[in-house]
Amino acid sequence: MRDTVQPADLSFFSTLAASGSLSAAARELGLTAAAVSKRLTQMESRAGVALVNRTTRRMMLTPEGELYLGHARRILDEIDELSELLGSAKKSPKGLLRVNATLGFGRSHVAPAISRFVARYPQVAVQLQLSVTPPPLTDDAFDVCIRFGEPPDTRVVAKRLAANRRLLCAAPAYIASRGMPLTAHDLTRHNCIGIRQGDEAYGVWRLSSGRGAARKTEAVRINGTLTTNDGEIAVKWALEGHGILMRAEWDIKQYLADGSLVRVLPDHETPNADIFAVYSQRHQMSNRIRAFVDFLALELSGETGDRA
Repeated sequence: MRDTVQPADLSFFSTLAASGSLSAAARELGLTAAAVSKRLTQMESRAGVALVNRTTRRMMLTPEGELYLGHARRILDEIDELSELLGSAKKSPKGLLRVNATLGFGRSHVAPAISRFVARYPQVAVQLQLSVTPPPLTDDAFDVCIRFGEPPDTRVVAKRLAANRRLLCAAPAYIASRGMPLTAHDLTRHNCIGIRQGDEAYGVWRLSSGRGAARKTEAVRINGTLTTNDGEIAVKWALEGHGILMRAEWDIKQYLADGSLVRVLPDHETPNADIFAVYSQRHQMSNRIRAFVDFLALELSGETGDRA
């Protein structure tokens, strides 16, 4: 009787699932689409169940395929970690590292850091995926996710990489035409640029002011004519004088420094957006993940200077 699952199939199926289609998997694996389809058919024959629902443009995993994928990724991770613990990889990280980050921060900060990381550790292969909406914290598709704000989930490890504040800002031209808000409530009379990202409540800005017993937090329902899910576009609109923006300091500090944007309500605080590396608890012993997270923390601390 042939084995239901063969070890070589685990890596094949993990790559197939991550690729999203047979043709994309074929390019990734250096095979023909026909060869990928044949191997998948053989796997399904051994398993006795369908693992993938195929269409002409894409594929979707069946419930059995999702189960197969979850176990395959865990087994592959454990094999890599065992290799690191037993072999020379403990001295020099190696293997595949799958990283997820947001679009803007991923392009401007994570991708350049990865370039320098693989130059130092050439035996590590990195797959970087950028997304508007972060994947679920328990998703095994990624080894490390770079997130803003500490995740409220004890099932994952969250290492703080750098401090990051959200600031209110606007172009001098906008302030000249509409006036400078003096209180949080004044924002309701201004054109505010909205950003829809992640799970954060859209259209409500929370601002805190005062100290001790006098400290208060207000939830301001903003209004505006412009909304986007792309932070870079929102910053561009603010630079063009379209309204007031709440954005992470990392994304606007250069414009504040050269005067293209000015702070609004600087005596008010907003929820922080500290930068975290998030990964599964079972990856705590992974040498390549620890090396990457430590490397990224050092890179970002160099960029923040004293603020980090």
